[in-house]
Amino acid sequence: MNLDGKVAIVTGASRGVGAATATLLAARGCKVACAARATDETPLPIPGTIDGTVRRITDAGGDALAVPTNLAHDDDVEHMVSTTVDYFGGVDILVNNAAITFPGDLDLPMKRFDLIMNVDLRAPLHALIAVSPHMKARGGGAVVNVSSLAALQYFPGLMAYGMAKIAMEHMTVSAAAQLAPANIAVNTFRIDQPVASEGFMFNAPDLDHSGWLPSEVAGKGIVWMLEQRASYTGHNVGMAELRKQYE
Repeated sequence: MNLDGKVAIVTGASRGVGAATATLLAARGCKVACAARATDETPLPIPGTIDGTVRRITDAGGDALAVPTNLAHDDDVEHMVSTTVDYFGGVDILVNNAAITFPGDLDLPMKRFDLIMNVDLRAPLHALIAVSPHMKARGGGAVVNVSSLAALQYFPGLMAYGMAKIAMEHMTVSAAAQLAPANIAVNTFRIDQPVASEGFMFNAPDLDHSGWLPSEVAGKGIVWMLEQRASYTGHNVGMAELRKQYE
């Protein structure tokens, strides 16, 4: 896909991999809707806002829109898509990057389990369903779902997060088969190497981050997936594998 002139929605675009991906897409000519909860007016304890990401894009000559979005709410997901379409005239790309987690496994309160599932699995599915008609109207599109090594391995305290991510990978394969006739590619980019995003460093301040990769490395992998032909679809691919093949 030639990204120049395409319209992209990136969730979790206030910081980390989402912000890096949004910035890289804008540098390739995309118009980018940056979606997340954190704004300049309503920041979170973790550094970064969608307004800050938009400023970085527009200061570099790009075109971007901040769309405050709480992915735990269905109305916000629908508003994210409709606002993007109304402002930019359509949508060609969706990057389901945003995710949350809380520490706990079998002891995790069900209320928090439900919230993880709502944000990390239900919202990406809802967003994919919402953008599909708009992509079909433009002759095709591309979706990248951002997963984690926790989908494949157990990490103490991340059981629910891992469950959501492995279900998302199944969603990728299933949606890809259904949307292929419409030239809509659906793939998973699995982050299986440590990335020094603001969120990870905030939640694990005592770990040694010196060997971790910058968020831009993951962003480049996501953009690479989006640039492939529509026939490249239904893949759940780890960052380590892509780096080995193409760097």
